[in-house]
Amino acid sequence: MSAERAATAVAGTNIALVKYWGKRDAALNLPAAGSLSLTLDALGTRTSVRFSAALAADRLTLNGAPADARATTRVTTFLDRVRARAKIATRADVVTENTVPTASGLASSASGFAALALAATSAAGLPATPAELSELARLGSGSAARSIFGGFVEMARGARADGRDAVATPLDSDWRDVRLVVAVTSDAQKSLGSTEAMERTARTSPYYEAWIASVAADLADARAAVAARDLARLGEVAERSALRMHASALAAAPGILYWNPATVAAIHAVRALRAEGVPAHFTIDAGPHVKVLTTAASARTVADALLRTSGVLRTVVASPGEGAHLVEAA
Repeated sequence: MSAERAATAVAGTNIALVKYWGKRDAALNLPAAGSLSLTLDALGTRTSVRFSAALAADRLTLNGAPADARATTRVTTFLDRVRARAKIATRADVVTENTVPTASGLASSASGFAALALAATSAAGLPATPAELSELARLGSGSAARSIFGGFVEMARGARADGRDAVATPLDSDWRDVRLVVAVTSDAQKSLGSTEAMERTARTSPYYEAWIASVAADLADARAAVAARDLARLGEVAERSALRMHASALAAAPGILYWNPATVAAIHAVRALRAEGVPAHFTIDAGPHVKVLTTAASARTVADALLRTSGVLRTVVASPGEGAHLVEAA
């Protein structure tokens, strides 16, 4: 490897329609169940990685400012895995720009670690197949495995102890008419991180095992809905999966509640739209924001209705997006 080598990658965030919540191995970020998501075009991360012999330590710049020690350590831990595989010891300068608010429940870590995985392996001169990139991204953030791919993506639970089969694969679908409207209900970081919340739910919630047991049927239903381009069926699965996930978290000790009043108001707004014949189905991740699955023709109607909802700060209309890809390499 030369004294300096750099690469820049872009990845879109993804929103799980069949949820990932809980790990069978925390160290390797192995999911307790599979998941199914949609990668978006409107929200994501651009990350540049430059390995340089002149650096004594890794540096991380996040949205134009030096990152805090916690974020830098997390990136260094990830880069150590890349360095070990590439058989190098060179430190890196990492510059990341997010269009997703960090740690707010909009899956910034999914796009962040997908972009980092691709940029870092390219800059390190480490060849990697899409499956290998998915496995590597998962080590940074469980949901990042899915952002390696575009459109609808399914993440396997896997059975191997080393996690090599816990990877994502794109679904064979060119369904482009679907839209996801994001209702942002807070600009604050969430009070409890997903990793800690998952661990508490798995350890203390009496509903956790029932939640895990329900996922396989939801995956089969969602897979069939995507294949048939059946928005109503996919939306029913998405709402069911989201409510069950949050129910298991609410039943933890102490209970985990990510919602705010605007979250509940947006749920009711979506149900009112559907009663009027507008195709609209909600999903909610580990945060207060509401994402609404709809069609291209109805996206503006849904966004306008959510903007009129008390507590909704703004909306973003997203289409199916590309997988992680390089934009620069040198």
